[in-house]
Amino acid sequence: MSRGVVIWITGLSGAGKSTIARAAVALLKAEGTTPVLLDGDEFRAAVGDDLGHDPAGRLLNAYRLARFASYLARQDHVVLCATMSLFHEVQAWNRENAPHYVEVYLKVGLDRLTARDPKGLYARARRGEATGVVGVDLPFVEPLAPHLVLENEENVDDVTHLAQEILDHVHKSRAEG
Repeated sequence: MSRGVVIWITGLSGAGKSTIARAAVALLKAEGTTPVLLDGDEFRAAVGDDLGHDPAGRLLNAYRLARFASYLARQDHVVLCATMSLFHEVQAWNRENAPHYVEVYLKVGLDRLTARDPKGLYARARRGEATGVVGVDLPFVEPLAPHLVLENEENVDDVTHLAQEILDHVHKSRAEG
């Protein structure tokens, strides 16, 4: 895969964004592409965690991530962003500014997410030890028009098939225009 693209993988905490993005990176490397992975949490730490996790801080961080991804894609990088992506205005910005933008929504029910809970966020929120948890006390607004919606309800260790489905969609959309 050549020419720049931004693959924006979104969903709630525990939906599998980072895991599936890493699987897609491995598949792209096997194709001979050197992709860039921008994980939302890691990106925040890398650029300085000077923002809060309140809606205003989350919005500013989302714009930072979107701008950086677009910047890399304009240099012909394949960029995978694994991010919660709460804001329709950021998704709209991506559609207008990223060279080739593909939005993927990992849809998982809250019951399944609380059962997975890899970071312990949902458990801490239920115990009253954490606030600002998206999907619990902060609303999660689903993307308006994702290019691809993937259900990820199963607890599977191998998500390669989901990563491949994303890459197949990207290849097809690029071939069409």
